[in-house]
Amino acid sequence: MKQLTKAEEDIMQILWELQEGNVASIVEQLPEPKPAYNTVSTIVRILESKDFVDYRKEGRNHIYFPKVKKSEYSNQSLNKLMDGYFQGSFKSMVSFFMKKNDISIQEMEEIMKEINSENPEK
Repeated sequence: MKQLTKAEEDIMQILWELQEGNVASIVEQLPEPKPAYNTVSTIVRILESKDFVDYRKEGRNHIYFPKVKKSEYSNQSLNKLMDGYFQGSFKSMVSFFMKKNDISIQEMEEIMKEINSENPEK
């Protein structure tokens, strides 16, 4: 799976939230100052060429929708981060974020309980 630029990722975040939309509805969701319609249209077409987005025609409009699930992209991005900065060690990555964010043992235990409740088969 290809990596996205910041602008492409911003558009994908909106499409994942909306589930589908035309360029105008994407522009509407972007923060001020809003980019030009043509800029967003170009980014959407790039996402289409990268196989992240597809569309269906409704009259003269193109309705875009994500082809890649947010969870798939998040997982791939996290693995890339872990491999690139933490030599593939999940333990090193978690330790780094715990220290950087000053997470207490109690908070970490709460996080572990939440993870375990979401994944009861583990």
